[in-house]
Amino acid sequence: MILSRRSLFCAVCAFLWLTFSAWAAETRDLILVAGQSNAVGADANPTELPANDVDREVMFWWRTGDPPPDKHDSTSSRKWRNLQVQPLGNPKRPRDGKNRQWGNFSHPDGGFGPEIGIARTLMKRQPKRRLAIVKAAFSGTGIRRDWDPKSDTESGSCYRALLKETRDAIKAADAKGIELRIRALAWVQGESDANPANVEHYEKALNGLIAALRKDLNAPDMIALVAVNTRFGGGKNKFMPDIVAAQRAVGAADKRAAYVDTAKATIANNAHYDTKGTLYVGGLFADALLRMEGGD
Repeated sequence: MILSRRSLFCAVCAFLWLTFSAWAAETRDLILVAGQSNAVGADANPTELPANDVDREVMFWWRTGDPPPDKHDSTSSRKWRNLQVQPLGNPKRPRDGKNRQWGNFSHPDGGFGPEIGIARTLMKRQPKRRLAIVKAAFSGTGIRRDWDPKSDTESGSCYRALLKETRDAIKAADAKGIELRIRALAWVQGESDANPANVEHYEKALNGLIAALRKDLNAPDMIALVAVNTRFGGGKNKFMPDIVAAQRAVGAADKRAAYVDTAKATIANNAHYDTKGTLYVGGLFADALLRMEGGD
């Protein structure tokens, strides 16, 4: 009887150990989504988003809003959720002339950015690879004005938010026994820098941001995919071609980076992609990632 109990005890212990080991060994690819309003998904209408069961399989952590990041943002409450539309949050309205406030999403039901198209495309093409997404995006932001890795003032506030959300998300996943491996950055930004004061600095600033992010997150092999709404300004902004050229140059000079051309994405207005356009852009990011990795 003593041997029987001991054997049973050992069997139970072995089972628990194996179960815990399998749980603790779970790994997921981590995609970062960042940038300004087209990364937020300002005009993507959640009521037009087709349902997809795969969303429940994707871990999602987010902070979106107006600059600088603050208590008014829409967030996942510092918890991992399933991939989903993000609520409006509590944006300050209207703008008071001093603060840059756009209300985050234009629809009362909230919205979504390219993260949903990215995830659905990757999960369809690579169903066996587990996926997690961290999104930190803020409308109307400029790369030097808000995303400066070297600044400890407001001009670096969005970059610091991206770092903090990513680090906190990785830590929270680790507490659940899930290891996250940073796979790629999907960057949608540049419209706010299409002006004479910033356009000439854009290429250097974008290169600097990517290099800093790889270093600060200890992710030297992170693929950087960069895009911008090429039709921003309705064809009247003469600096948009220069922003596109700068992004192309970044992609050409960095073997772990690529420019993603979104010129065929449908738009809601002269600033933002519409619902289908936002999903399409996400799919473009996923396709570009798979091409860079030599995938199918």
